[in-house]
Amino acid sequence: MAKTRIGIIGLGQIAKVHLKNYAEIPDVEIVAACDVNGEELTKTSDLYSISDRYTDFRKILEREDIEAVDVCLHNNFHAPVTIAALESGKHVYCEKPIAGSYADGAAMVQASEKAGRMLHIQLSTLYSRETKTARRLIDDGKLGRIYHARSNGFRRRGRPYVDGYGAPTFVQKEKSAGGAMFDMGVYHIAQVLYLMGLPPIERITGKVYQETPIDEKRAKASGYNVEELGVGFVRMANGVTLDIIEAWAMNSDPLEGSLIAGSLGGVRLSPFGFFTNVSDLAGSMTFDLGAEDFRIHALEEGYGAYDSSQHHWAAVLQGRVKLLPTAKIALDTMLIQEGIYLSDRLGREVTTDDVVNQSVSTAVKL
Repeated sequence: MAKTRIGIIGLGQIAKVHLKNYAEIPDVEIVAACDVNGEELTKTSDLYSISDRYTDFRKILEREDIEAVDVCLHNNFHAPVTIAALESGKHVYCEKPIAGSYADGAAMVQASEKAGRMLHIQLSTLYSRETKTARRLIDDGKLGRIYHARSNGFRRRGRPYVDGYGAPTFVQKEKSAGGAMFDMGVYHIAQVLYLMGLPPIERITGKVYQETPIDEKRAKASGYNVEELGVGFVRMANGVTLDIIEAWAMNSDPLEGSLIAGSLGGVRLSPFGFFTNVSDLAGSMTFDLGAEDFRIHALEEGYGAYDSSQHHWAAVLQGRVKLLPTAKIALDTMLIQEGIYLSDRLGREVTTDDVVNQSVSTAVKL
């Protein structure tokens, strides 16, 4: 099999994770890289033996020998670069969240459909052992009718830059478009939406906060203007509900992991647990996920296509598996996230139509 040739756009913190995973896939070759930071471009390209290097992403899009691109930029750059890549004939894998606003995410999906090219969004939690085990239990009917889920994410003190790591752009709304809800919430919300089967979203209510102290020097240097905590409640079709809490910083013990509640059983994702009634007795079960993961890899050919988002993308490009609906999952996640922001601003519950009609582009003009 000829190697799949991919170009990567943006070589920041998350790009290193992508490149590390690609390096584990023998039939993929990263043939070109782009970053506006020349020093980072040289350093990272040398590390991963990427031969062709550009500071203008359009040069990669002009290449006919590159099948797909991987967009690893800040949120408000996702839409313009992704749409340009799709229009150039490239399949696109884009870092999460799908974009900086629902309007931009929807434009990306529409561009993908118009161009007849695939759009894949990085949602790493879909490939975890916990998600795959929960999916198996759900597909086997062990949970019955799923009627409620909880999306939880927690850091005691983990705000980018102001708490000691990462770049200040993570906490600047004009670059990132949001805080904890966009940065980490996307992983947990997307994970539970996927497991719930993507029920149609009807109404959203929420509130965001920035309450805990920040080092004065870091606050001034960063221009911190995003939330550290977001909470929400979502009503979906057929009486299904979802509650959300996502914290970069909160004075609390760690929260329990996200959970899915069904009529016959329930699943907690971290630490993993399955809860059901056996002979009218309330039972709580744990599983050896590591041993099961090893067994499935040995018995099921092609299971490695779900080892990571990059492994999945490579397998899709090579025609070995069908693409998971990551763009749909990511867009529904964005609908909820933007709904929480809108609800906070308006001080009331909002509908899906409210979010769609009031969403505006936050994309950076190129």
